[in-house]
Parts: sequence; structure tokens; C-alpha cells
Amino acid sequence: MAERAQTDAAKRIPARKTSGGATAKGSTRVLKASPEGRSAEKRPAAKQTKTPAAPSPTEPRDKVKSKTAAKSSTKKAKTATSEGKKSASSRTKLAGRRDELLGYFRKMYEIRRFEEESARGYAQGKIGGFLHLYIGQEAVGVGISAALEQEDYLFQSYRDHGIALARGMSANAAMAELFGKDTGCSRGLGGSMHFFDVANNFLGGYGIVGGQIPLAAGTAFKSKYTQDGRVTVCLFGDGATNIAGFHEALSLAGLWKLPVIFVCENNEYSMGTPLHRTSPVKDIADKGPGYGMEGVICEGHDVLQVKACMSEVVKRARTGGGPTLVEMKTYRFRGHSISDPAKYRTDEELKTRKAQDPLVVFRKHLAAAGVSDKELATIEEEVETVVQAAVAFAEDSEPAKVEVMESAVYAPLEA
Repeated sequence: MAERAQTDAAKRIPARKTSGGATAKGSTRVLKASPEGRSAEKRPAAKQTKTPAAPSPTEPRDKVKSKTAAKSSTKKAKTATSEGKKSASSRTKLAGRRDELLGYFRKMYEIRRFEEESARGYAQGKIGGFLHLYIGQEAVGVGISAALEQEDYLFQSYRDHGIALARGMSANAAMAELFGKDTGCSRGLGGSMHFFDVANNFLGGYGIVGGQIPLAAGTAFKSKYTQDGRVTVCLFGDGATNIAGFHEALSLAGLWKLPVIFVCENNEYSMGTPLHRTSPVKDIADKGPGYGMEGVICEGHDVLQVKACMSEVVKRARTGGGPTLVEMKTYRFRGHSISDPAKYRTDEELKTRKAQDPLVVFRKHLAAAGVSDKELATIEEEVETVVQAAVAFAEDSEPAKVEVMESAVYAPLEA
């Protein structure tokens, strides 16, 4: 009886591909993308050791060495030629996507400059309350947005400025909200942590850790029930994976095969606590199979990899394949909030991680596509104009209104 129970339990665990091509119960895929944006399963190269052939008794040892060296030289030449062809092909394909790539750069740079100006406004006392910056995570927001349709739903935690801008919110509406002005996206009543944009189906930033995760399962249930073809994407930090709402939402989504993608932006620190002190598993994606869904790991510093990864899981969700737990390996360059000096990490760690700055990484793709530094400088100047105009717009707008707050909070009295 016990053996039968164990066999039945094993059958219920979804099989996953391993790096060797076999199947394993409850494993996780690691996705990477070629520069052209195609996603593929990352497979470690198999180690093959060849024993050199012993020289023939009648063949001089020096002659054998010469033949071996010649073969090695030929092999290296063929490898170099193959790599050269691949590189040339990659450059050609990237060059054919210039407008798309420049659009990604423009949006990531806009987010970076917006956040930097937000920090300045906070230091000047123009922004109050909490302020959580997206600096270092821009590729995640832009890549996810690029993989979605306009009608798809998107939820975010309190680190929501970058996602809102990537989704299509104007810099004016975003900055005005930070300044507490009536022209802000939430009429100046929400502030940094409560952006909302119905027109772009951005259904909010949430100040309660993980509070948005069950809500995302709800919109996905609505989509499945009405068969509207929409997909819901829900973003949260690694700290949110340890709360009840995460468990309940993923359990329900896995059970009912809802069209939702749960995206953990793992920036390695839950406020100031490193992941290894808060989670028994190294990779958050490993939790996915426990809820009947695949876990996928994506390197979140490269916008092309993010888009390729998300395009695959979004397509699967849209066509009835059910939910996915995606772990974006990313990193924030600033503290948890604007008031956090981030003394829990070393300067050396920060320096090492900044080598993977999404903007630095993407400039390499742009160079391969034939984009010049002059073209990028022009885009940067245009973005600077937009961001500075947003600051001026926020400063000149009227403050949030009491009557708007009352009508949003209190129900009208019945006669």
C-alpha cells in the first residue's frame, strides 16, 4: 500500500527537462537567449576526455607530435571560422531590428533618468513618503512589457515606477504622482507605491508585500472564465515568496491552470536581508513545481533574454498551457528605499554587479547592430528633455484635492 501511494504521488509531480535532456521530477529550466532574441534551454557542455593515441613503433615520436599539432591547429581554425560566421549572422539579424532595439534602449534610459531625478526630488523635499527605485532592474520591466499585448494585465509591488513607464504611462503622470499632484496617475493620492493606469492595464503597485499576488490570480481566473484571451503578469520580490498569499495564489493558479505568469524579481535582498537567510532554496523558481507549474530562471540584466523568456511563457499561458513561475535574476544598485544606505553589502559586490548594468549590456547589442554612439547620444538628449519636462510639469501642477480623496474613500450618504 505504501509503495502504491508513493508511485501515485510521483505521477502527480510534473516532469521537467534536465540539462542532459532526460526528465526529472520537479526540476527547473534555465533560459537564455541568443542576441537575436531566441530563447533556448541552457545546457552545460558535456566534458569529453580523449586519450591521445600511442605512437606506432615504426613512426617517429616527433612526426606524431607534428600530426597532432596540425590537427589541433586545423580544429581551432574551423572553430574560429564557425564562430566568425555565427557572429556575422548575429550582427545581420540584430541590424534588421534596429528600430526595435533603439526603442528598448530609449525606454530603459528613460526609466534610469526618471529614477535619478526622483531621488533628486526626494532629497530636495519635493517628494514625501517612501521611494523605492528601479535602478539596475530596467531590463526586466522593459523586456516583460515587450512580450505582452496591450490588453494583458500587469501587477507590480511597491517598486513600480519602472514598470509603469515601460507599460506606457507618461513621465508627466508618473512624476506628478510622486510630487503629490492632482495631475498624477492616482490623482496625487497614492504616491510612489500606488501607481495605477487603467488605460495601459497596469493594475497597480502595492505597498503590502505580496498583496498583489492573489489579485493577479483573480484577474487570470476572470480571463479563463470569460475566455477573453488575456494573460496576467504579476511581479514581486524574493521576500514575497515566503508569505501566505504567494502560496495560496500559486496553488489556485496551478490547480485551475490559470493564464498567469508569476515573476519574482530576485534582486537578492529582502529589504536588507540576503536570500540565503530567508529561503531554504537557492533558486526561487524551484518552488514552481510544488504548485503544479514549471519554474523558469532568466538572467534579468539583458532585455533581449527577458523578452525571449517571457514571450515563451506568455504564449503558453495564452494558449491554455497554464501558469509559470519565472525567476528574474537581477540586482538593484540603490538601497531598498531611498533612505536605505545599503551597508549590508560591500563596495566590491556592488562594483562587480554594476558590470552587468542593463544599459551597459545592451550597448553591446546595439554596437553589434551597427548603432553609433552619436545615435545613442541623440536619444539620451531626447530622453533628458522628456524627464526634465516631467519635473517641470509636476512642480507646476495643482496639489492633490481633499474633495477627490473624500469621494474616493467615503461612500455617499443615502438620503
